[in-house]
Amino acid sequence: MTMFRFLALVLFAGVHSASSPPRIVGGEPTSVENYPSIVQVDTINPLDNMWLQGCAGSILNIRYILSAAHCFEGSSFSPILRRIRAGASHRNTGGSIIYVEHAYNHPSYGLRGFDGDISVVKLISAIIYSPVIQRTSILSQGYIIPDNVPVVYAGWGQIGNGQPPSSVLLDVSVLTVSKEICRKGYAVLIDSPEVTENMICAGLPEIGGRGSCNGDSGGPLYLGNITIGVISWGGLCGYAAYPGVNTNVASYSDWIVATAV
Repeated sequence: MTMFRFLALVLFAGVHSASSPPRIVGGEPTSVENYPSIVQVDTINPLDNMWLQGCAGSILNIRYILSAAHCFEGSSFSPILRRIRAGASHRNTGGSIIYVEHAYNHPSYGLRGFDGDISVVKLISAIIYSPVIQRTSILSQGYIIPDNVPVVYAGWGQIGNGQPPSSVLLDVSVLTVSKEICRKGYAVLIDSPEVTENMICAGLPEIGGRGSCNGDSGGPLYLGNITIGVISWGGLCGYAAYPGVNTNVASYSDWIVATAV
């Protein structure tokens, strides 16, 4: 069984660790009022026609969201099998439902592991803003995020390795981790994806216990109220040696702005 994980809950299964702490991992319940730009990305199961949250995203403007490319790919992918739920704190209930028209995965995705794991997703109809539905902000192209900066994950993903997804939005504070430390951690794993310059690692490398997990894919990594990362992949959830790996939004800001029009 592979030790590294991909974070789309519907598409990939997690591995089990009996010592894993509960929650996002290590987070606390919060409300969409605190993160009004976050959305759930739902996938329909064609066998039972049930929609379930499997990824997340961030609102760019009234017609586009930002998410992970691996949430919008595969031989069975079709835009009609995806929708978003905005303005909801609880998983799979409440908020506003809007269906997907098209997903623009970055053209570099798939050429070098998970480099370019970012998607600008066009919606069929416009989002209606409200106090719990707002657009996010992103940094300008090339902005460099320092190491050891406090940042925040938010999402509805699994609350630990082999554990169920959260029924309510969770958030957790972590630190940005240097690529040198991040690469050393993943170097021991067979077939681990490469940690590239277009990624941001975030976790607690000294102690672990906090981080993103399966089902958080495509969701935001926040610096203040700015979306600096898109949750992409990682090792065991909340494990000290394997910080979560996120697509660095500032590596793609110009492409995002040019696409989401």
